[in-house]
Amino acid sequence: MLDLRFSEEELELHRQHITDFIRDQVDAAGADGAVLGLSGGIDSTLTAHLAVEALGADSVHGLVLPARVSADEQMSDAERVALELDMPFDVIEIEPVIETLLEAYSEAEGDHVAVGNARARVRAVLNYLVANHEDRLVLGTGNRSEAAVGYFTKYGDGAVDCHPIGNLYKAQVRQLARHVGVPEDLVEKTPTAELWANQTDEEEMGLSYDTLDTILATHVDGPLSAAATCRHLGVDEETVAQVRGMYESSEHKRDVPPAPDPLF
Repeated sequence: MLDLRFSEEELELHRQHITDFIRDQVDAAGADGAVLGLSGGIDSTLTAHLAVEALGADSVHGLVLPARVSADEQMSDAERVALELDMPFDVIEIEPVIETLLEAYSEAEGDHVAVGNARARVRAVLNYLVANHEDRLVLGTGNRSEAAVGYFTKYGDGAVDCHPIGNLYKAQVRQLARHVGVPEDLVEKTPTAELWANQTDEEEMGLSYDTLDTILATHVDGPLSAAATCRHLGVDEETVAQVRGMYESSEHKRDVPPAPDPLF
């Protein structure tokens, strides 16, 4: 399997590059700081660490946004991250908003994908409500692996002002998190978007992040053909085709919504 790990020198360069990026984005917008959602997962935890390093704890407002399907452990870890970083945070229950939406359109009740995506979009609305009120930017917590295969909710967790860790594969997110001092139990947590009960990222995608990362780096982002990728990584053709299909079918999530070409 392809090794995507950084050297210690590269880790420090990425740390500096991302903190500079966060600072530059906030400064360019003339904003007073940043807002980000804290899920208790490794992506939001790493982003929080880097944002606090870049801006100072008082300039980063964390939002813990639990739903009915959120595990207590996840929310406890989200609050723990904020407390360890000494950053201000609020806990806002989103399920009352979801219940109101389902009262307005009851036909969606029981559709775990539609309701799960609604939860992500409600969180985005709250992120921007706070950010607009406090004149701050919303920081995304998505990584390169998930962006490439569309594993995010359009206008949900994808609705942000910038993606600080958007160029890091999942394995690199974990490695940089260790480098900046994130506790090991958070680094190794099972990834979950928690859009519905007992959901895990790898089970939903149908492959591990390690496999996804290496196929993306070798074939989708890299120069190797599908056949060469299979030989190089020792994976089957169906898995490579699955990742390529996920990448191509999710292109609309990564692009600005299209409009017809001008006639004149």
